[in-house]
Amino acid sequence: MTDDTEIPAEVRPDGPTSAGFVALIGEPNAGKSTLLNRMVGAKVSIVTHKVQTTRARIRGVCMEGPAQIVFVDTPGLFRPRRRLDRAMVAAAWSGAADADVVVLLVEAHRGITEGVETILGALTERAQGQTVALAINKIDRVEAKVLLGLTEALNARFPFVETFMISAEKGFGVDTLRRWLATQLPEGPWLYPEDQIADLPMRMIAAEMTREKLTLRLHQELPYQLTVETESWEERKDGTARIDQVIYVMRDGHKGIVLGNKGETIKIVSQAARAELEEFLGRKVHLFLQVKVRPNWQEETERYSEIGLNFKDGSE
Repeated sequence: MTDDTEIPAEVRPDGPTSAGFVALIGEPNAGKSTLLNRMVGAKVSIVTHKVQTTRARIRGVCMEGPAQIVFVDTPGLFRPRRRLDRAMVAAAWSGAADADVVVLLVEAHRGITEGVETILGALTERAQGQTVALAINKIDRVEAKVLLGLTEALNARFPFVETFMISAEKGFGVDTLRRWLATQLPEGPWLYPEDQIADLPMRMIAAEMTREKLTLRLHQELPYQLTVETESWEERKDGTARIDQVIYVMRDGHKGIVLGNKGETIKIVSQAARAELEEFLGRKVHLFLQVKVRPNWQEETERYSEIGLNFKDGSE
């Protein structure tokens, strides 16, 4: 999965092609990861019930006719408190600034929250001259008159070029949004091979899958106090892969929670992550997890590099 792979001549379209970047922004849990996965048609971004789970700017690639849409799934925009929070918010705005099109996702049932107000204000300052569209998500949760009022209120606050009503989870309106995005991209060669769905290294995708299973299994603050790294990836002669991962936690007590009684929790997490990896890769995987205590991992430069964030962006 490298960026410089040649695109075979037989899959190149005869006419002109276009390609560009689309940034999905919004509050945590607005549905950005779900929308990305729906657009791409595969699971490339972590989707959980927890907020602030997307840390790196994960790119998913999808084809729409002669257009190649490269999605930047940014961390949710929120009020940062810790270095990690600040780095995540900086990554989100950096992804939006570099994009050809920005799509703001707003949850229909929550409406214009304080967080949405903050994002709208920042867009006014940061997105001058950019193509910015509005996607109101989870429309199945509210009545039509509520949607109409929310649409009018949001467009009164920012000049969106288009507004879309979608349900990322159920797929409603997603095809219409994708087709429109394809028309907004600059003409030029494709940026990735046609069959590539993400530009993240497989090691990072594998780590994200394990971290998702931990997030689903654990509760309260602990998911934000841990990170997962793929330490080694061995391709075996029999076609299987051995993957060794380390789960870093901040306290000894956290290690016990991750391991669980007699190792039950880590065993369940490992089985779930391995099953998803095998489905994603289409072959057998041997997954081995270790838990290590690193009290200051959120202050270590290399930890940020592993999850695709800039350590300096987290400074005050």
